[in-house]
Amino acid sequence: MTEVTVSKETVFKGKIMEVEVHQVEAKGGPAVREIVQHGPAVCLVVKRDNGNFIFIKQFRKAVERVVFEVCAGNCDPGEPEIESAKRELTEETGFVADKICPLGTIYPGVGYCTERIEVFYAEVSRQGATNFDLDEDIETLEVSREEMDNLIRAGKIQDGKTLAAWALFEKVVG
Repeated sequence: MTEVTVSKETVFKGKIMEVEVHQVEAKGGPAVREIVQHGPAVCLVVKRDNGNFIFIKQFRKAVERVVFEVCAGNCDPGEPEIESAKRELTEETGFVADKICPLGTIYPGVGYCTERIEVFYAEVSRQGATNFDLDEDIETLEVSREEMDNLIRAGKIQDGKTLAAWALFEKVVG
């Protein structure tokens, strides 16, 4: 149950991803696979010392709307995932992790994308200044566990990494 890549060509090279077209030999014969090459990323389920959780809202051009999400971002080249997670947490929310631990790994688009997201759980109590990227416009939100569960039930949370991270949190941390 494998495919052999016969050839590949990079057809697009952007700031955070590349698109390759692979000619492969599949079970039924020759086939084409379009692959988005994307570096590693991190996301965090963040719990405050008061028991509430920190999430963010930001406009996402791909879906043309504001999206409710966990704190997340790409790893810098050579940066260990846990350091990326700590950095993204502070950049996007201003919080500093008192405790941080891995929850698991997700691949959000295995049919076409190499992106791997390491999911972390962080506990926080101290908030300082945020340090957004120049093109980021992020709103920080605080919600209770019950509110989060209600948002999910109501279909208000549609971001895949957020749903997967919450599910890992529920199963691993509880």
